[in-house]
Amino acid sequence: MSARRISGRVAPEEVEQRTTGGGEGSKVFLFNCECHTFEEVIAQLLKAVPGMTRPLAEELAWRVHTTGLAEVYRGGASDCHRVAKILGETGLIVQVL
Repeated sequence: MSARRISGRVAPEEVEQRTTGGGEGSKVFLFNCECHTFEEVIAQLLKAVPGMTRPLAEELAWRVHTTGLAEVYRGGASDCHRVAKILGETGLIVQVL
C-alpha cells in the first residue's frame, strides 16, 4: 500500500483482537503490497468481509501496511475461500489457512 496515512488509526496490537467472523476453523490473511492504496484496500475489505465496518477496515489496512499482514476474517472454509476470492479480485495478496 502507498505510504498515505489514515486518520484515526490505532496501534496494531489493538487491531489484533478486532477481526470479524466468529467461527472456528479457517482464517483469511491479507498481505502488504505496494501496488494498492489504502482506499482500494478499505473498499475491497468492505466488499468482501461480512460485517466489516469502515473504521475496522481502516485499522486492518493500517495493520497490513505496518506489520506486513493481518488476519481479516475467520470462519468456515467455504466462507473464507469466498472472502479471499473477493479480496483477490483486485490483485490483493491473500492466503487461507
